[in-house]
Amino acid sequence: MAAKKTDGDQDGKAADKKQALDVKFQSIDDPADPDEAVDASSFTGLYRFATQPQKYVIVIGAIIALISGALQPLNNLLFGDLTQTIIEYSQACFIPSSTECGAAGDNLLAGIKHFALWNSLNGVAIMITAYLATEAFSYNAIKQVFKVRSLYLQRLLNKDIPWFDVHNSGDFSSRMADDLSKFEDGIGEKVPLFLTLQGSFISAITLALVKGWELALICLISLPVSLIAVGLIAFLTTKFSKKELDAYAEAGSIAEEVLTSIRTVIGYDKSLIFARNNNIRRHFFEGIGYGLLWLCIFSSYGLAFWYGVKLMLDGNPVYTPGNMITVFFSVMTGSMNFGVASPFIEAFATAKAAGGKIFHTIDTSPTINQSKNSGAKLDQVRGNIKLQNVKFQYPSRKDVPILQGIDLEIQAGDTVALVGSSGCGKSTVLQLVQRFYDPLQGQVFIDGKDVKDLDLSWYRQSIGVVSQEPVLFGTTIAENIRYGNKEATEQDIVQAAKRANAHRFIKGLPEGYHTLVGERGAQLSGGQKQRIAIARALVRNPAILLLDEATSALDTNSEAKVQAALDRASENRTTIIVAHRLSTIRGANKIVVISDGKVVEQGTHEDLMELKKEYYTLVTTQVQGSEKFENIDETKEKKILDYAEDDDEDFAPRKEIDEEAEVDNYVKTASLWSIVKLNSPEWLSLVLGCIGAGAMGTAFPIFAILFGNILQVLQDIDSNPDYVRQETNKYCLYFVLAGVLSMCATFLQMYMFGRAGQKLTLRIRSRMFDALLKQEMGYFDRKENGVGSLCAKLSNEAAQATGQRIGTIVNSLATLSLSVFLAVYYEWRLGLVAMVFVPLIIVATFLQRRQMSQESDDYKESLQKSTKIAVEAVGSIRTVVSLGCEETFLNLYINELTPHIKKCLRNTHARAFILGFSRAIMIFAFSACLVYGGYLIKNDNVQYGDVFKVAQALIMGTVSIANSLAFTPNLEKGLVAARTVMNMINRIPKVSNSQNALIKKTADGNVDYSQIRFAYPTRDSIQVLKGLDLSVLQGKTVALVGPSGCGKSTIIQLLERFYDPASGTVSLDKDDIKSITLDSLRSHLGIVSQEPNLFSRSIAENIAYGDNSRQATEVEIIEAARKANIHNFIAHLPKGYKTKLGEKGTQLSGGQKQRIAIARALIRQPKVLLLDEATSALDAESEKVVQEALDNAKQGRTCLTIAHRLTTIQDADLICVVNDGVIVEQGNHTDLIERKGLYYRLHAHQH
Repeated sequence: MAAKKTDGDQDGKAADKKQALDVKFQSIDDPADPDEAVDASSFTGLYRFATQPQKYVIVIGAIIALISGALQPLNNLLFGDLTQTIIEYSQACFIPSSTECGAAGDNLLAGIKHFALWNSLNGVAIMITAYLATEAFSYNAIKQVFKVRSLYLQRLLNKDIPWFDVHNSGDFSSRMADDLSKFEDGIGEKVPLFLTLQGSFISAITLALVKGWELALICLISLPVSLIAVGLIAFLTTKFSKKELDAYAEAGSIAEEVLTSIRTVIGYDKSLIFARNNNIRRHFFEGIGYGLLWLCIFSSYGLAFWYGVKLMLDGNPVYTPGNMITVFFSVMTGSMNFGVASPFIEAFATAKAAGGKIFHTIDTSPTINQSKNSGAKLDQVRGNIKLQNVKFQYPSRKDVPILQGIDLEIQAGDTVALVGSSGCGKSTVLQLVQRFYDPLQGQVFIDGKDVKDLDLSWYRQSIGVVSQEPVLFGTTIAENIRYGNKEATEQDIVQAAKRANAHRFIKGLPEGYHTLVGERGAQLSGGQKQRIAIARALVRNPAILLLDEATSALDTNSEAKVQAALDRASENRTTIIVAHRLSTIRGANKIVVISDGKVVEQGTHEDLMELKKEYYTLVTTQVQGSEKFENIDETKEKKILDYAEDDDEDFAPRKEIDEEAEVDNYVKTASLWSIVKLNSPEWLSLVLGCIGAGAMGTAFPIFAILFGNILQVLQDIDSNPDYVRQETNKYCLYFVLAGVLSMCATFLQMYMFGRAGQKLTLRIRSRMFDALLKQEMGYFDRKENGVGSLCAKLSNEAAQATGQRIGTIVNSLATLSLSVFLAVYYEWRLGLVAMVFVPLIIVATFLQRRQMSQESDDYKESLQKSTKIAVEAVGSIRTVVSLGCEETFLNLYINELTPHIKKCLRNTHARAFILGFSRAIMIFAFSACLVYGGYLIKNDNVQYGDVFKVAQALIMGTVSIANSLAFTPNLEKGLVAARTVMNMINRIPKVSNSQNALIKKTADGNVDYSQIRFAYPTRDSIQVLKGLDLSVLQGKTVALVGPSGCGKSTIIQLLERFYDPASGTVSLDKDDIKSITLDSLRSHLGIVSQEPNLFSRSIAENIAYGDNSRQATEVEIIEAARKANIHNFIAHLPKGYKTKLGEKGTQLSGGQKQRIAIARALIRQPKVLLLDEATSALDAESEKVVQEALDNAKQGRTCLTIAHRLTTIQDADLICVVNDGVIVEQGNHTDLIERKGLYYRLHAHQH
């Protein structure tokens, strides 16, 4: 009862957390509003999932951001008035003939006080409004992204199975880790910053038009060109971003497939290269666009000064130096903010591209409605099943008919077995009964009700499923069983495990039912996984039980007991069995033979044997070779069964997760410099990029010099107009040259860093991926290295470790350094006052960086853990759906994210304040400089042009630092990512090539195991092999038999060097395999495992992957397929060998997948053939032919085979019985039978 209470408490907590964070999911029945569901083509569409109160806050925040921006140009008005006052003072006091110096001095002091007071008050107002706007957007962005993440996973889990047939679930790991981060980046604090810039732009232009419309219009000539440039940039960025995201998603899908099937190798650089090329093109056009933008801005400065001075010289009374400065700075402020907004536009465009794909998935309604309360619920499911004229073909292979008008009726409580050749449609019938698919024609009835009319979520709770390849989830054994029934108590779980013959081996584990099974159950043997899956099905006490090769992975010791448990479980409930091993279904009420998608025979075993047709042929084919050993009397059989019940050997797990972190050779700290070194092949691009960034950084201080010189010239506008005109022309030309410099510098910075960054991204992803593939298997056994977590690192960290960050740093340093130099050079006293504010800016930067550092680490860990949960659920969607655990996994995902989300919400206040402070400090600094500069002008005869140069240089340097501060979160993410990247790339695998490793080009095939002791590294307290000795001679076939979990698969894994033994030696041709390079060792080994791992590529590519050392020819591929008895099937497919297999080979039956895996092993032409239950999934007819093919393939090769079905290894040269980590018997089949030891008992038990 305690377990049940805990489960309920967890559900309650999850509900409380969802409510606290306003996670209100829309019903799957009610798709998002059609108008909003459109897309993220309009930016407001990104906020479609915000609640109404959140939308109000966002609107208010947007208004406040616009007000904050609108306040900034008021500084220009105050600055213009002060400039006019200073020039009037200079004209009165520095011109010898002037007699008005005293009054002008009093006016100067009054003007300085007025400027200082109102400018400071304006700074305070800007700080407060910036804080409020940033807080509003950041707080709500965190909530909304949390909701979108959760809703995205919810919608994924509620998609129907046909949808997953045409979409790779691996894409979604990239979407959740990378695309949603970009989406978050585009709706958070960058939005108020952008709105502030736009508010400033509008306000500044309005002020300029009011103070001097004629000059303002001349200054605005460049604006249409700027608008066109920005629009073009946004269009191209969106276009190339979509292509880039698609390519990275494909790469993420490949990565997930490979990491899920880590014992098989595949390359994935092709997708990355496509993404890189698109990104480089994007940076090229961005560089040109932004370069032209800055050329227009600086040219407009020159034009503005030239025309302003012309208006004054022409005697226009509206224009004074003060008015001209107000108009000019207003236009400059507007234009600059327009230009500075460009990176934000890129972030928004990327967010729109990412959001569009996310929303498309959310908005797409499944063709099969799986939501709760969407159909009828029967009072009770009795289990009458009827298929009426059902025709079906899979959506991804519409030209291949599977069922062709099948009619089948099953009475409630009956046990019905479906038999037939591999791929005939048996498993398809089970999927239609679960309503994974709807038939193209005909109907499926449950208790007389069309299954389409039933509440699907409720209906599936009445079905228990045990599939051929059981999927367990990365949690405890108890929780895996509880997935079958969320209300199950501990007593229910134990009882179900006992009925599935799993209780004893579970209790033998140190942690018992609390043992973690690893991702997809990787820490257990196949038989152990199968029994836990059976327990999971039994614990829900279903009305309908579907068994798809439920005992295929069990050893002889366990099979009869589990089969007996299944027979008992089948009582009083409808049971449909798909079986290749016909001995397991003889007691069925009805046996249905399916051929070519139709029922060709049905009846009891005896009836069908009397017909002597298809079923008779299948049975007689399967029993050949074992008949002479079937005459065991009932007494012996009873003793054997008793022996088996008392002696369950499955007490040792294959491997077990350890909670303690492994001590790795990790880089503890990393900086951007470590990434720069990784980028060294692009040194020329980096150097040119730094030159461009540095040159761009000097543009603003150069502007300050030119500006100060022009202001100094205006002093003589009345006394020497010709001089003023000549100097103005010169300095305005310099402005245009500064624009050309900025254009070239911007292009160099953006294109060169972008080009180098994308090549680095490709290199990082490839090296991280390559580093992962080189790790020992123990690395992947650790729970923090699940597929979802590793995929998140591949997609997120590689992207964060690159970009424009180095350019931003160089740019800002150049601006600040030159600004400080100019300040000290022109007036050191004023420079010292200005430098007082530099530490304040640095402190603000430091505070935000320290906060972001901790936040980035927490967020990365939280995101990787939650993505691991999501990828595991989506990757095993059939199991999740059949168990009805969609909501359970969604709650696990939410619970993993929630603590970090709450922490982020608390931290938004400090971040908003720091950002507001960073904007206000510029205004305070400018006020202090001009106030002190005014006193220097009056009291020390300092040239006012120098004062303006120092003040303007300071403000430009501060602006540059403040803009960098806005991107501090990105910089910190880059540093955190750099650490993660370098840790992964530099990790030294525990199993690797020795320093003088031998490249073994040829091999004879002699294999020796000497005194092997081994325990899996994540649970070294449990010895799996305990001094094992074994010799396999060249060309001989050695079979390993024994109870599940006794160490048979471990023996093969040690030969593959997936692990190294704790002591002892494994040798190939007398060479210790540790002295042989891993590649050359494995090139001599061909393996076919119990659960074949195929990739979402064509059949030809999957077979060719068997030998990656060369390009396999089409003739070789076909020949390998013929040997594996799969050629005829492939040849009859519409696309033949070019047929895409679907993710994890889901478009094929188990037998078809296994035969392709066999072909993949044979194409390598290995010297040593390793067969781990290679024929376990094949039907009787195929097994015989494939077994003959394997027998032929063994000729001239050493073969090490594992088998539970002893009939398949009777002809082996040597049979070794493994028990408790050692070989207890060995000999040929006849010898071992005559000894009447353990092998005899196992064999007799199977017949």
